[in-house]
Amino acid sequence: MNLSAIVITKNEERVIGRCLASLAFCDEIILVDSGSTDRTLTIAAEHGAVVMNEDWRGPATQRNRGLARAQGRWCLLLDADEWVPPPLRDEIVALLAAERAAPRSEAAFRIPRSSSYCGQFMRHGGWWPDPVTRLLRRGAAEFGGGIVHEHPVVRGAVGTLTQPLMHESFRDLEQVLGKVNAYSTWGAQALREQGKSPGLASAVAHGLWTFIRTYVVKAGFLDGRRGFMLAVSNAEGAYYKYVKAMLMTQEQRKS
Repeated sequence: MNLSAIVITKNEERVIGRCLASLAFCDEIILVDSGSTDRTLTIAAEHGAVVMNEDWRGPATQRNRGLARAQGRWCLLLDADEWVPPPLRDEIVALLAAERAAPRSEAAFRIPRSSSYCGQFMRHGGWWPDPVTRLLRRGAAEFGGGIVHEHPVVRGAVGTLTQPLMHESFRDLEQVLGKVNAYSTWGAQALREQGKSPGLASAVAHGLWTFIRTYVVKAGFLDGRRGFMLAVSNAEGAYYKYVKAMLMTQEQRKS
């Protein structure tokens, strides 16, 4: 078996069909699911995916569980809101065919990722090319890190593909606000675990700098209105992360 696909899910019926359809070229598809109650598992069965029912321990643990189950020589890891377009599919197929004939030294490959924000694929603001290491030689890597910044630890060289992975990052403002809230809470918890106790001035400074970095330094203004909206939501996420950490510290001192 040459290529296994691994997807982590929970209640992804809106997007999982697109993701799985794009993985039809893989030799096996493994879904690591953490308690879906919608049609996610039904759609997975329609696409012939093998389902692992696992309690949620963060994305790194879920990906590692999938890697442990996979049988392919190579593993392609996706989130449910990502999909492989035909140009990337063809590049991966050609790469692995050539690699079987003449083994290469790379243990993994980075893939550029094209992400959308409220219906627009962003080309600036730090969102492009946004390389993610998702094609791994089985046994040569595992994922580490926390909920917000999980990453593969690769034992060996990492190459780079040219065709992008597609990603529907934020479909609308409701999802933006929900993720800002969730990720700022996780980020605040990480700050507290690191022993940091920020104040209000630090929260304001981080929020302001995040806006400037996204909109000016990373040229987010070139993405028009969506570029401004992205800079604001990034700034909000940074601000609330530090404010929440500050309030957590205050609550801890009271107890």
